[in-house]
Amino acid sequence: GISSETILRPASVTEEELLDLISKLNNDANVDGLLVQLPLPEHIDERKICNAVAPDKDVDGFHVINVGRMCLDQYSMLPATPWGVWEIIKRTGIPTLGKNVVVAGRSKNVGMPIAMLLHTDGRHERPGGDATVTISHRYTPKEQLKQHTIRADIVVAAAGIPNLITADMIKEGAAVIDVGITRVQDPVTAKSRLVGDVDFEGVKKKASYITPVPGGVGPMTVAMLMKNTIIAAKKLLKPKELEALSA
Repeated sequence: GISSETILRPASVTEEELLDLISKLNNDANVDGLLVQLPLPEHIDERKICNAVAPDKDVDGFHVINVGRMCLDQYSMLPATPWGVWEIIKRTGIPTLGKNVVVAGRSKNVGMPIAMLLHTDGRHERPGGDATVTISHRYTPKEQLKQHTIRADIVVAAAGIPNLITADMIKEGAAVIDVGITRVQDPVTAKSRLVGDVDFEGVKKKASYITPVPGGVGPMTVAMLMKNTIIAAKKLLKPKELEALSA
């Protein structure tokens, strides 16, 4: 099994204190993987913190070395959510070769890596999807976005905007992966609930595949974090320990 520990620090923690903690965990032989929960307080440099995590223990896949290797189609620690999206698509048997894909959202931790995984060469060291990928962002007008999504075979919504993707924007038979997650107040019960970027009830009538929120990409993100942790642990094993594990 995997033993985990949650280390909490107040929002007032200094950047130096956080860097010192990461350094100690990097050098702790009992720690195989670690991640820093984002977003961070405004007074802390997020990129500096992500790059402070040892690349071989970076189970979030956010270190610049892992990001660079991913962009070069080399094996690396892949970001968990994009990897989860990739696994959903591949294990469901949704074809990507030569297909049109729209990724709504260009964040460095989700949208960009998803686009990279889907468009890169399937013959490289870390195979990609060989799809034709269009990336939209907050400055893409809704009508322009619709012009792209209506032709897309796969739509990945990762913008964090509730109901960004509606049924009139999707062609019949498209696969729709909803990565967005926003907490809103239910107008009927007045209780808060989680919603995605896709109008699920409307779009599901046209889509061949669609993921719900919650319960879709979220569990896959957790699964990929666990897989990255196992990969990291194996890398840190001595040859004899690795041989015994494989026996």
